[in-house]
Amino acid sequence: MTEIIEPVTLDGDEKQALAQQLVAQAKAAGIDLVGPDGLLTGLTKQVLETALDEELTEHLGYPPGERAAKTGSNERNGTRSKTVLTEIGPVELDVPRDRDGSFEPTIVRKRQRRLNGVDELVLSLTARGLTTGEISAHFAEVYGASVSKDTVSRITDKVVAEMAEWQTRPLDEVYPVIFIDALVVKVRDGQVTNKPFYVVIGVTTRGERDILGIWAGDGGEGAKFWLNVLTEIKNRGVGDVCIAVCDGLKGLPDAITTVWELAQVQTCVIHLIRNTFRYAARQDWDKMARDLKPIYTAVNAEQAEVRMDEFAYEWVGKYPAAVKLWRSAWGEFIPFLDYDVEIRKIICTTNAIESLNARYRRAVRARGHFPNDAAALKCLYPVTRSLDPTGRGRARWVIRWKAALNAFAITFEGRINPSSN
Repeated sequence: MTEIIEPVTLDGDEKQALAQQLVAQAKAAGIDLVGPDGLLTGLTKQVLETALDEELTEHLGYPPGERAAKTGSNERNGTRSKTVLTEIGPVELDVPRDRDGSFEPTIVRKRQRRLNGVDELVLSLTARGLTTGEISAHFAEVYGASVSKDTVSRITDKVVAEMAEWQTRPLDEVYPVIFIDALVVKVRDGQVTNKPFYVVIGVTTRGERDILGIWAGDGGEGAKFWLNVLTEIKNRGVGDVCIAVCDGLKGLPDAITTVWELAQVQTCVIHLIRNTFRYAARQDWDKMARDLKPIYTAVNAEQAEVRMDEFAYEWVGKYPAAVKLWRSAWGEFIPFLDYDVEIRKIICTTNAIESLNARYRRAVRARGHFPNDAAALKCLYPVTRSLDPTGRGRARWVIRWKAALNAFAITFEGRINPSSN
């Protein structure tokens, strides 16, 4: 009777003890951890070859050295050498073969030269702003592996189909808030020009941030463009939006209320604050930020007006254009003060958008400019898919969301239902 071997599961302490033991043995033997003759390379080789041997045993129906147990004519036929690129560098494998060539391994497929983790590593480096040449040089320097720029480009091409699926995926039925923001990217269209790429970020009824999509514009977008974009989002399942935060883009407010009749359009306070700093020297930003905060955290419009006068008194002599910016946008800003303080916190949370923009800008700056819109989107999407890999950012948002959820449920009564939305 065949003995059934139960799978071995190690807890955290056992894994740590095993790792410490291996490191200690490597040091005692004078073996490096990484590199061609390193401990990790040897372990990876042994694990992969063992897995391949097990796959062949399952394929043939009998283990090595037990030919009497075989039931067909097929049998083992030695090995062939093959070098595969892994996350720790190149590993040379002895891949087992069968006599009739019907063995199709899955752990390391035929003609496969890279493990899947390498592709993910390339996409991760792409998301962090490295160019194809820099990634190729990184593999040569760190892993001693030759990965051409063409290979790196082919790996990143894999995200194109994934991106198309992501851009059309179903969305939630209701979003309490959506943010519509623009990122300027240099694209060569005859000549290099600055083109806006629009990002729509939604906050779900669970308090999670969700990037709904990325759309390329040409700088002359009007109501028709925005109607097409928002209708596309609606067709993906978004039946209602409570608040749409944007920055006065032409035709956008009318398109929002056309697609979602009950949506309230709010001028983006984040953009107003960001644009204020453009008129000020870097050394004054911190003090200016402290003086602006009492304006957008005021209890009502009357108190905000008083705080605005104080801000103007402090800064009009040094930065008159910054004061004029707020005075000019005052009519679009003060509706913000009608919202509950918890709703204001969600609308005014700059970290979510600013950190995303910083990641995008770092990626596009490394490349200078792009040959077309598709190439720019191919750069932006890996950044999007790499956000918050640990889930800690999402967890922090969810923890802080409950008070805001109550405020939204009361303010937009009957439209926010976490269980069904």
